[in-house]
Parts: sequence; C-alpha cells; structure tokens
Amino acid sequence: MGGLCGWIGQSGSAVENKQLIERMLKPIIQFDEHTDQTVIGNNSALAIVAPQSSTHTFQQDGVLVGLWGHVRFVDKKLNQVQPIENVAKTLFHNWLESGESAFVNLEGEFLLCILDENQHKLVLAVDRMSSRSLTYQVLGETLIFSSTADAINQHPLVKPEIDPQSLYSYVYFHMIPSPDSVYKEQHRLIPGEYLVFQKGNVETKTYWNASFNEKGGRSFDDLKHEFLQILRSSVRQAAGDESVGAFLSGGTDSSTIAGILSEVSGKPAKTYSIGFEAEGYDEMAYARIAAEHFSTQHNEYYVTPDDVVAAIPQIAAVFDQPFGNASAIPAFYCARMAKADGLSKMLGGDGGDELFGGNERYAKQYLFSLYEILPPILRKKLIEPLSLNISKHIKFSLVRKARSYIEQASVPMPARMATYNLLDYYGSDVVFNPEFLATINSDYPDELMGQFYHHVQAGNIVNSMAAFDWKLTLADNDLPKVVKACELAQMEVAFPLISNEMIAFSEQLEPKHKLHGVKLRYFFKKALQDFLPKEIILKQKHGFGLPFGVWLQDHKPLRELAADSLNDLKLRKIIHADFIDRLLNQHLKEHAGYHGTMVWVLMMLEHWYRNRN
Repeated sequence: MGGLCGWIGQSGSAVENKQLIERMLKPIIQFDEHTDQTVIGNNSALAIVAPQSSTHTFQQDGVLVGLWGHVRFVDKKLNQVQPIENVAKTLFHNWLESGESAFVNLEGEFLLCILDENQHKLVLAVDRMSSRSLTYQVLGETLIFSSTADAINQHPLVKPEIDPQSLYSYVYFHMIPSPDSVYKEQHRLIPGEYLVFQKGNVETKTYWNASFNEKGGRSFDDLKHEFLQILRSSVRQAAGDESVGAFLSGGTDSSTIAGILSEVSGKPAKTYSIGFEAEGYDEMAYARIAAEHFSTQHNEYYVTPDDVVAAIPQIAAVFDQPFGNASAIPAFYCARMAKADGLSKMLGGDGGDELFGGNERYAKQYLFSLYEILPPILRKKLIEPLSLNISKHIKFSLVRKARSYIEQASVPMPARMATYNLLDYYGSDVVFNPEFLATINSDYPDELMGQFYHHVQAGNIVNSMAAFDWKLTLADNDLPKVVKACELAQMEVAFPLISNEMIAFSEQLEPKHKLHGVKLRYFFKKALQDFLPKEIILKQKHGFGLPFGVWLQDHKPLRELAADSLNDLKLRKIIHADFIDRLLNQHLKEHAGYHGTMVWVLMMLEHWYRNRN
C-alpha cells in the first residue's frame, strides 16, 4: 500500500514544486489512508506515502533520499540505527562508499530513490523480486518516476500515449511484463535492477541475479534445520510489530505461513479464507483443516457473482496497467475482511512454488526434457520425420500419445511452455483487428520469454524454469495481484517466502530437492511433513481461482456486464468485433471455464480504459 513519486531536472519555486508533487500524489493517496512525507529541492522533489515504519527520508545539501519499505541491512552493525531519517542517511553514505553494493546490503521489500541536485543525478532501485513496481519516464534532462504510472501522468511534461505492442503483450500474457509499460516511453525496473540518470543519460544495471549452486552435498537434516530457522525468521520479520494476519487458501504455502505465524507470535494467528459456491473451485475444506490444525482465529467469506460485479470497476481502477488475473477479486475480499477486523498487514504465501519446485509444468517440462538426451541426429533424422507421418487421428492411444510427446518435446524451451497459450489457440489474426495487428510485432512475446529464460544461466531445467518464473510469474503477475488487491482494501502486505535469506537458500538446493522425479516440492513437503496436516501435504495445487466462466452462464448481471464491456471494447478498434461475438455467443457455450478467461482479460482491458478516460 502507498508508494512514492518524484522527479529531477525541472526547476520551480518551492510553492510550484509543492503543488506539482501534491498533484502527482493524488493517484497514490486515493487508495491509502496514510499521510505523505515530502522533501522538495530546487529542481527535484520526492514524496512517500506509507506507514511511518516504512517511510525513510533524508535531505541535506541538495541531496534527497527516499526509501519505501520494511528494510534491514545485511551488515548487522548498520541495523543499530533506529531513527527513521538515519536509515535513509546510512543508505546514502553506503551508496557513496560502495556503489551498487549498497543495494545488495539491503534486505526486505523496498523502493529506493536518491536525488543529488548538485550532480544532477538520480538513482532508483527495487528489491530482488521487484515486489513493488517502479516506473519512470525520461523527457530530455528531466526524469519523472513513481510506483504508479498514474502519478507520472499527472506531471505536466508527460503526454501519455498507449503502446499497441504492450496491449498485444497484455492479451498474450494477461499482464504487461516489465520493463515494458502500457505507455510509450515509460519503463519499469525489473527485479534486482537499479537505474542511474545523470544529465539526460539513463543507464540500468542489475545488482543481483539468481545464481544456483546445483552440486549440493549437504545432508537433509542440515538443510531442514536451516530452512526452518529461515522460515521462522522471515515470518517474524515480515510481521514486525504490526497487527497482522495471513491469507489461508488451504495450500502448502499459506498453511505454512499461518502455522509459523502462530508459532513465532506465541498466539493463534488470524487467518482469512475465501470460498466459492461452485463445484471444483471451493477449497474452503482444506483451509478449515489448516485452521483447526494450527488453532488459528479463522475467518471465512464466500464470494458471490454479485461481489464480482461490484469489484470489477474497483479492481480495474487500482491497477495502473491492464491486468487480467481474476484472482485479484478473492484476494481483495480476503484483505477487506482483515481490514474490517482492524488488522494493518497481511502475510501472503506467494513464492513457495517458484522457489521450491511446486508448479506442475516443472514436472511436465522435465519429462519433455528427457527427449533431449537422445542424440540430435537420431531425433531430427529418424524419430521426428516418422512421428510426423503418423496421423493425429490414429486409433491406437499409445501411438497417439507418443506422437504428441515428440511434437511437444521437439519444441525448444521456453517456447514449449507457451504451447497452450490462449492467444495462440485462437490465432492473432482472428483476435485482433487487422489495422491494429499491422502496428505490432507478433513475435515479441516469444522474444521476451526467450530473453527472460536465458537471462540466468542454470545447469538444470528446473532452476531455469524457476528463475523464469521469479520474473514472469512472481514479479509481473502474482505479486502485483496481491499488492494491488490489498492496496484497494487499504491493507499492507508482505511475502515471507521471498525474503533474501529464503531466496539464497533456494539457490543452494539441489534440483532433485525441488523436483524429485516428478514429485513437486519434494524438500519443502518432506521438511514440513511433521508440521503440516497430512491432507495439506497430499492435496493437489489449486489456489484462489475465480469461477468466472461458470458464473457467466447463470448470473444475468455478470453476463450483462461482460457483454456490455466487450461490446464497448469493439469501438476501440483493438479486438476484432467478429471474435468478440463468437467468444460471447459460441465459445462460452462450448467450454465456459476455458473461454471465460479470455472474456475476463478483455473485459478488464475495457474497464481499465474506462477508468482513464
């Protein structure tokens, strides 16, 4: 919740600069009840909105420093400084002495800004997982930045223009991956990245990259002992001194956080769960098992189709980019329930799958990777030509499965992970207007995926996919989903499973501890088998999935809202009108759950537009 904004390179009087920073603050304080702290220079300004414990500022001799977040220093001696101003001051001097090592020395979730008017220099940085977004735009010798593009667009120098390529990425990914933004000329920092701007020149660098030690060699007992220590420490630090609760979906991660929170706080944790009256979607039974096992103070709410109708415009308004993950709805209602109970912070279990090998595609892609063991000449000259000559309609199931396996396994990574992409299923030329399609590069999403996948060198496919997911799944999708849903509910949120220590521990785990054969989360589950209920250990992964497509069939107000939204979207000349008609009148009847996803993605695009007109 909250955020920061500011600029460097535009001079003005103290009154003019104050008025401008207040104008930029309006989109931030719209969803925040905390007061801002503002520091104003001659040609720069900085404002932070956050609880006092998360706001760190320093100003001296033309230098403005702002740090948002619950941060600690790796160098334990530096943690002895308690006054708020000293944290920012210490960080600034650390930057002067050691450069980017100052960022490596930070633990926690943070946004950072250093403005030096004397050298006309600006430094921005985000944490290792980019748990909060930081956007910037350069206009000559002026750089404007904020945790939300909506604040940047309040600056009089900025003339926001939608980037068609980013809209294409949105329909492909259901979000817009950083460093891109929905606006031309606006960019976002990626995880572990910092920016230096001086006299109109911009340079971005990574101060941290994933680095895997795949040799291992440590005993299971030794690893388990360290893991449990880090888990307790991470939950304790994330909770801080605030009134805190935990999301509880009934999955492995949320159940672990709930149980550890009870343990480290010495009292039953307050837990919050969402249910759905829809077959195949409700996970409340598992949440109740975890709540009973850990004796938590458990709270439940069943989201209804009417709730979804009410929340859609609000969810679209809180996101500064088009965002199509429907799970933001249950996350919002969960956070709102905790807010009504008087809590100030929620702990989310996001990150466990990506750090410890819990995504189902890890096992699937591992099986496909075994095909690569065969000599290339055997695959390319014999097996693949033979398999392509086998009809897809052949009656022998074993032969059909073998053909399908070879077809998919022969696709190189990471393109193989996009085999079931919804946009590819329909076809770009079917979904988009020809005029719109002519303005974009349809290969760009594949190029992005390749860039993200090969950015980190790993010797094992499990770690390669993990590092890929740390960027594309966590930083660009899951974390913004929870952060923005909590922001809408005016609730702080923290993620103990992506602490610096937990990330480093994951990097040291052997791949076989993450994926043992095809067993997901092998080490995590084995280490916690005496802590978590057996039912939680054995359950299939599910989460807070919203039964949107199913509800569309029977709930008239929701169906009307979707139809009205998509019909208005036709007028924007992005999506082909014929496709929208087929989607609503034909595809939904064929498979509501599958095609409902595209209805949601397009509906949220239209509502995002409406909130910015």
